[in-house]
Amino acid sequence: KPGDGDAAVLRLKQSTRGLAVSVDGNARYTFLNPYIGGAMAVAEACRNVAVTGAKPLAITDCLNFGNPEKPEIYYQLEECVRGISDACRSLGVPVISGNVSLYNETAGKSIFPTAVVGALGVMNDCEKLTPTSFQNVGDRVLLVGQKLNIGESSLAASEYLSRVYELEAGNPYFDFTREASLQKFLIDVGALGLLNSAHDCSDGGVAVAIAECCILGQIGFQGIDDWQSPRWDTVLFGELPSRVIISCDPAVEIQLKEIAEQFELPITSIGITNEGMLLIQPLLTCSVQE
Repeated sequence: KPGDGDAAVLRLKQSTRGLAVSVDGNARYTFLNPYIGGAMAVAEACRNVAVTGAKPLAITDCLNFGNPEKPEIYYQLEECVRGISDACRSLGVPVISGNVSLYNETAGKSIFPTAVVGALGVMNDCEKLTPTSFQNVGDRVLLVGQKLNIGESSLAASEYLSRVYELEAGNPYFDFTREASLQKFLIDVGALGLLNSAHDCSDGGVAVAIAECCILGQIGFQGIDDWQSPRWDTVLFGELPSRVIISCDPAVEIQLKEIAEQFELPITSIGITNEGMLLIQPLLTCSVQE
């Protein structure tokens, strides 16, 4: 159901197949870098479909901007469309429909440029869909798409920067090749039934993604890495794209890492599930209920 996974999955009657659908967009990214923001809107919508185990097949878009007669607004629109186009080519997913809303201004001040993308994918066997929530105590938790360190983290355009410091700042980064590899990895391992859960790591970063997996499954998490560093906020709340939190049976952890290596994807063991505590030591100790 909507909310149980990164995409909603609709079962097709008299068939094992299903449709996975997701709608995504982040105006902060498009405001700070219209090209990257457009590309990331496509990537996240398709990634949320792939996380369930479905193959993304098509997108639709809703592009919301200010007055395009102003050069800076026209630039936002042009660059955003270029980013969407390049991301679709990279992922092999066509735009099959869409709409544009322009002249969105109040007292001469424009809205944030907002690209909203809806993605649709097909799942061959609904019995093999991958949920967002942690499923079992004692499962291994891994981060796919990034090594958990400062060198590969960034607070640019993050929810943390906006909420805590009231800053919309930074230049978001996006790697088209890594995103395409990540989605292929998710579809392959989903079909093999190797994942107990998978969750896109986006708004709020790694810490928020882990918390969401815990809350939805009412199962805890204990980190096995030393999260404390000169910039723990960057490690926990940075929003580098093309990352997914997965959980699996310990018996298949090595197999998953070998498959990730075939796709040239970084994969890091970051913790283990437990009976109800969220532990990111020495920074956070609380119950899942809390």
